[in-house]
Formats: sequence, C-alpha cells, structure tokens
Amino acid sequence: MSTATLDKAISNLPVKGFLKIDDLVITQGEELIKAIMDLKKEKNAIILAHYYQPPGIQDIADYLGDSLQLARAARDTDADMIAFCGVHFMAEAAKILNPTKKVVLPDTQAGCSLADGCSGEGLRKMREKHPNALIATYINCNAETKAESDIIVTSSNAETIIKSLPEDRPIIFAPDKNLGRYLMKKTGRDMILWDGSCIVHEAFSMERIAKQLAENPDAKLIAHPESETPVLDLADFVGSTSALLNFVEKDDSEKFIVATEEGILHEMQKRAPHKTLLPALVFDESCNCSECFYMKRNTLEKLYLCMKYELPEIVIDEELRLKALVPIEKMMELSKTIK
Repeated sequence: MSTATLDKAISNLPVKGFLKIDDLVITQGEELIKAIMDLKKEKNAIILAHYYQPPGIQDIADYLGDSLQLARAARDTDADMIAFCGVHFMAEAAKILNPTKKVVLPDTQAGCSLADGCSGEGLRKMREKHPNALIATYINCNAETKAESDIIVTSSNAETIIKSLPEDRPIIFAPDKNLGRYLMKKTGRDMILWDGSCIVHEAFSMERIAKQLAENPDAKLIAHPESETPVLDLADFVGSTSALLNFVEKDDSEKFIVATEEGILHEMQKRAPHKTLLPALVFDESCNCSECFYMKRNTLEKLYLCMKYELPEIVIDEELRLKALVPIEKMMELSKTIK
C-alpha cells in the first residue's frame, strides 16, 4: 500500500467515518482476530465493547459492558490506547474520563439518534426558561450537551440519581422522553422532558408483541426503559442493559421476549444457553428483530484498521472536556454501589 493511498484514506475520514483503504487486503476469520490481538499487545491497547456490538467484536473484547460499566473501565484502564467498540458518545466519554489515553473508534459515523437530537444550545435555552431547574442528562449525548448538564445518568443508575436530587428543585431530563416518563413513574418526581427518543426502542410494536405473548404463554417480556410506555406496561420486567442480562440469567422462566437492541441476545444466550430468547417484534413486519445500524457500523475489519493506524482518534477541546467531566464525575460518585 502506497503512502498516497493511506493519505487519501485519511483525508476521506470526515466523510467515510473510517479508514477505507481500497487496495489493502485484510485477512478474515481467525487470522484477522490474531492480527487484532497482536496489535493489542504491540500497542498496549484495550478493547472495550458494548453489548449491542456485533457478536465477533463482543467475543474478543477485553471488557464487555453497558454504558456505566464501560465508563468505569475506560476511567480505570492503564492501557495506552482504548479501542472503543460502541457509538461515538461512548468513545467521547472515555476520552473525557481518561484524557491521557489515545481513544480510537472504528467508525465515527456510529452515532445515536438520542445524541444527534439534543444539543448544548438546546439545553441552555431550556435552562433559561427554568432557571431554578437541575439538568439531568442521559449519557446518550455528546460532550457539548454533557457540559451543559448538572449531572449525567445511565439506565443503570438513573433511578438512584433522580431520587438523590433536591426535592425543592425542578428537574429537566434529556434527551430520552421514554426513559424520563419511566423515571417519573418510578421516583414520583415530576420532570420537564426533552422531546427525544431512541429509534431502535421506538420501533417495537405493542400489538405484535402482544401477539407474541399470546403465542408464547410461557414467556416473560423484558424491556429496556427506552421503550415506549405501552411496551413497558406490558413487560414482566423493565431494566437497564445489564439488569436485563442478570434477570435472564437468574429468573426461573425458560423463555423470554426481549425488547431491546438484538445484540444483547448474544451475551444472554452465552449466560443462559438452555433458555429460549425471542427478539421483540417491531412495526416493520419484514423484520423480526430490532437492530441499531449505528452500533453495527463497527466491524472487525474497521477495528483492525483503527488499531493499526490509530485512527479515527477521539479528540476533545480541553476546556470542553473539563466542563463535561464535572457532571460525569458526579454520576460516578453517586453510582459507586451500582454494579
């Protein structure tokens, strides 16, 4: 491969989101996995992956987790480089928490509908309308939005954190209105909700899921709180990504209908191989599962390239990073007892 070819791939990063090197032949299968492992050792790197990643990436990750677990792993690692297999806001959070480490993301176009739909400017305007309010923001947002927040939450710790906020202060909750409504019900706190949602969790069809339950009377419906209220009301259990995993592993039921991103089924099946797992049905009848196309933008080939060339790299302005760090650290402190 020529220098000119690599330079062209690098110049196209803002458009492509990853290193697309036309004349580079990448080995597949076990050889590709070995090449990634060799790079990890050579560069003293750690691979962090979310449960919604493709199975091949989940299987080779040094740490597999939800947003809170991955934030802790990124903060605490002594590796020189973090290869973050998730979406952009997650890799950005890793850089905010551990700025001396190089953070690379296989594909910077691995975004998030929640993060894309909520801006720091928008939060500033909401604060102007409600000057006494505290802003609690879901971690699914970019650094600028985090910087305008008083505290960050994840689905694992949101209930604990909302309950801890002063009762004499109104709360603005952004950007997920479905999670916000669920938290209002769980905590009894009235909140001002940003009008945002996850395109994956909004795709579930209550009517089709009800039919699934009728056809599988021995199954339990479990759902992530990003799902819409009718689905949550129908569920036997509602919980964060990690809570859903633990429930499937420990509950006596042998069959589950799972209303969250289908990538979680890979780890669920590994933890409970004897149990039957059915992805909850979505409105589109041509599809039997709900898949986040952002999460699936990351591939083993892109992971190899980003580790080899250390690009795309996550870079954050230091002033912005320090401002965004404050609400994240508040969250981490309040989440010490949550696994």
